[in-house]
This record gives sequence, C-alpha cells and structure tokens, in this order.
Amino acid sequence: MTPRSSRQAPIAAPLPETPSPIRLGLGANWRQFTLLVVVNAFVGAMVGLERTVVPLIAQADFGLVSKTVVLSFLVSFGIVKALANLFGGQLADRIGRKPLLVAGWLAGLPVPLLIIWAPSWGWIVFANVLLGVNQGLCWSTTVIMKIDLVGPARRGLAMGLNEFAGYVAVSLSALLTGYLAASHSLRPAPFYPGITFAMVGLLLSVFAVRDTHGHARAEARQRGSEQSRPGFARVFLLTSWRDRALFAASQAGMVNNLNDGMVWGLIPVFLAARGVTLDRIGVVTATYPLVWGVGQLATGALSDRWGRKWMIAGGMWVQAVGITAFVVGRSFSSWMAGATLLGTGTALVYPTLLAAVSDVAHPDWRASAVGVYRLWRDSGYAIGAIAAGLLADVFTMPVAITAIAALTFVSGVVVAGVMYETLPDGSAFLRSRLSSERGTGSGMSRGSRSPRSPWMP
Repeated sequence: MTPRSSRQAPIAAPLPETPSPIRLGLGANWRQFTLLVVVNAFVGAMVGLERTVVPLIAQADFGLVSKTVVLSFLVSFGIVKALANLFGGQLADRIGRKPLLVAGWLAGLPVPLLIIWAPSWGWIVFANVLLGVNQGLCWSTTVIMKIDLVGPARRGLAMGLNEFAGYVAVSLSALLTGYLAASHSLRPAPFYPGITFAMVGLLLSVFAVRDTHGHARAEARQRGSEQSRPGFARVFLLTSWRDRALFAASQAGMVNNLNDGMVWGLIPVFLAARGVTLDRIGVVTATYPLVWGVGQLATGALSDRWGRKWMIAGGMWVQAVGITAFVVGRSFSSWMAGATLLGTGTALVYPTLLAAVSDVAHPDWRASAVGVYRLWRDSGYAIGAIAAGLLADVFTMPVAITAIAALTFVSGVVVAGVMYETLPDGSAFLRSRLSSERGTGSGMSRGSRSPRSPWMP
C-alpha cells in the first residue's frame, strides 16, 4: 500500500513576489503627489518667514542704511540656492530624489534659530546660505518628483499644483510674520513658526515620502529611449543656449526671480519710507505671492491646453505693468493693484516655464536640465539684489524699481521672438518637428537650434 504521504500532491514552491508595476499619472499616484504638495507648502512657508520682516530688521536692529548691504542676504540666498539647484539636479539623476529632500530639510532646521539669536547682520546672511540650500534641494526635488509621478500628459497641472502650494504658503507665512511683528516685535516672535515648519517638513520627508526615480525610468522605457545619457556639459549648454526654447525659458526664469528679489528686498523698505504701517506692508507683501500661488491652479492646467510660449511672454509683460504700478501709485489701493498684477503675471509664467523645460528634456536627463534651468532662474535673486541695491544707492528706489520693470518687459519680448512652442500636442511644436525632419532627414542640422524631437540633445 502506498503511504498516504506519497499520494498527496506536492506542495508548490512559493512564487517570488513580483513588485507591482510602476504606473504614471496623477490618478495612479495621487497619494504621494498630495503628500509632496503638502511638503512643498512647508518649503514655501520657510522662505515666507523673511518676505516681510528681514529687510526691516536690517534697518531697525542693525542700523543698516545702504540698500546694497540690506539686500546682501538675498545675494547669499540666490547664489547658494542656484548652485544647490544645479548640483541637486545632477545628483537626483544619479542617486535618487528622496536623499536630497531630506538633506535640504536638515539644512533648513537652524535657519529660524539663527535669525532669532543673530547678534549681527552676518548671522542673517549665513542663515540665508542655509535657507538657499534648503530651498534649492527641497523645492527642486519636489518639482522633479511630481514631474516623475504624473508623466508627460499633465505636467502643467502638476506644476501649477506644486507652485500653488509653495507660494500660497509663502503668502500666509509672510502675512503671519507681519502680524506677529506688528503685535510683538521684529524678533523673535515672527520666527517661532519656522521651527515647526522645518521639523514637520523633515519628518514627513523621512517617514512618508517615497523616491520617484523609478517613475522617471519607467517613462523613459515607455518612450522607447535608446539614447545614452548626455554628459553634464552637454545638458548645461543645451539648456542654457543651444536649444531656443530652453534658452528662452532660462532667461525668463532669471528675470522673473530678479524682479522677485527686488520686490522681496526693496518693496518693504520702499513702502515704509512712504509711511505705510507694518501690518499694511505685510498685506501687500502677502498679496503678491497669494495671487501668484492661487493663480497657478488655473495657469498650469491652461498651459496644457493653450501652450507654453505666449503664456510666458504675456506673463512677463503683465509683471512689468505690476512693478511699474508701485512707482506710479500714490495710495495703498494702487500698491495692492501692483501686487495683484505682479502675482497674476508670475502665475502665468512660473509653472509654465517648468512645464516647458520638462517638455523638451528627456526623462533620463530631465532632473539635470531642471537643475540647470533653476540655476539660471534663482541666480536672478542675487543679480536682482545687487542691481536693485546699487541703483537705489546711486539714484533712488523708484529708479531701481522702474529699471527692473523695463528689463522684465524686454525678457517677454525675447520669449516672443526666440521661443518655439514646446507643448507636445501644440501645432507649432509639431510643425517644428516635421519641418526639421523633412529638412535634415536625420535630425538636427549643425546650425539649427530647433530640435527634430524634444529629447535630442
């Protein structure tokens, strides 16, 4: 008789567990996307701590008169943030996204404490070095991770949601610090919330955020890419100069942040010199990023339908009008109108520029391209602070503000004349590809800056 055990069916070995396939799209990744929106709100709140109060601390606590010296904190912030964007983009393509996000929050932890305890202006400048690292690594990384998650279809919407969260938080933080400064003093009360912002942002990034590098690789496979990743020098040249759309986006981003740096550092002092009270200065400085942030909910999605080029050009022109309103205005309502126009113009520009860069850059080197773009964009803070400070010291603050408005208008003209439409479904983009393919047969001619496809470096 055959033993009972031999008649039993053999137990099959367990199949190796296969990881669930990576899916692109906002619906498939809404939980992580929403978490990253929340994290970016804390990133924005960190920079909002300084929008109202720090330029006034320079004069009230340290007796600084020179506008160039007052704006020195923005020079350190802009240079460091620009470099953090550049190297963060490269490292994100190599080691992943999450480690950089955590590193950025570690750099941001001491910032509010340094400002609270600062015995000299040099401490404030150093705090902004760390804030530049925080903003460069954290904001760049959340941008890249959202682009990874949503895939190619809804980048404008994704960037609109990202920038909405960041800049509404900038606005609310600026409004809160203005209220606390008016109710208590310039220090330390306005900076206590920053300790909470940094701690919560760090904890969420460590324990809840998942890396999205695999999503970028999945998109590259879906697109059938066989090209090797270009070297950094090639990506840098392509983003900075060789591709017309990327060049136009980089210069527009730089001028955008150049005027933002001027508004950040000079407008509170300009309004205070005209007798505007501290709480009203807080309202004006909060209105600009609030309109900017909320407006991006619409403009990011609209750029997915209407295209990128003319929203960017038009946004730069609206910014120029808004900046001019600060100079020609003589009342609180006129300065509020200027802040509203400036926020509207920036809402048209900001998410659309990031979407345009992502349209052109291949997923394999997208993070590097975004890093180069953000290098040029955030160097605008330093250039704007130096230019506005020198012009205000040599001439007057109205002259400095007017000059920045004129430069912003010219930047829009450059976009209108140089940029091609990058939206993959846009007719101008398709005509560019077809004419290039017919004209060269195998891609981009040496003298041409119009790519045969959006992903050929």
